[in-house]
Amino acid sequence: MTAPAAPPPRTSVIEWGWAGRALEQYSGDMHAVVEQDDGALVALLDGLGHGFEAAAAASAAMPVIEAHANASIVALVQQCHEAMRRTRGAVMSVAWFDARDASMTWTGVGNVDSVLIRADRNASSRNAAISTRGGVVGYRLPSLRAERHPLSRGDLLVMATDGIRSTFTSGIITQFSVQEIAESILLRYGKGTDDAHVVVARYLGAPP
Repeated sequence: MTAPAAPPPRTSVIEWGWAGRALEQYSGDMHAVVEQDDGALVALLDGLGHGFEAAAAASAAMPVIEAHANASIVALVQQCHEAMRRTRGAVMSVAWFDARDASMTWTGVGNVDSVLIRADRNASSRNAAISTRGGVVGYRLPSLRAERHPLSRGDLLVMATDGIRSTFTSGIITQFSVQEIAESILLRYGKGTDDAHVVVARYLGAPP
């Protein structure tokens, strides 16, 4: 018998999943994940309000994120701001996983929650929550500051829009797959009165 073929080598810095629910036909909550050889960008946007206009606002940023994923995250948010000027705007959080130095850098505007959950609960580095600035991307952009956190393999990033109750962090079971975590958060903590969206990314380290 021929031996089974070996699985292809891993090329991703992260594994990720998402879950979302629209209040109307169109959702103003959108995510973007751009994977690179040495890192990965994760962004979550919430267009103001809901419905078509909210979706149009968030959609305006998607090509910018895809095209400028290599820019600093502060510069990326500024470019999204310019792209969304003719829309009602959005709030957003952005994170960059860098496998070169095992770190994550994030920034945010408005109420998109982001939390970093450590795989090793005994590690010296603690869980962290993003410190966002008030404002609206596309309308009133505050001065931005990126925060950097060291990473270990298995550390988990969870981003959630305000259609998810802020208590979602208490119910995360890190042993689940990223897709299971996202779906569980939406099911258990989704408000049902707004668009809701969750993105979960687990850091895998530099590809072998």
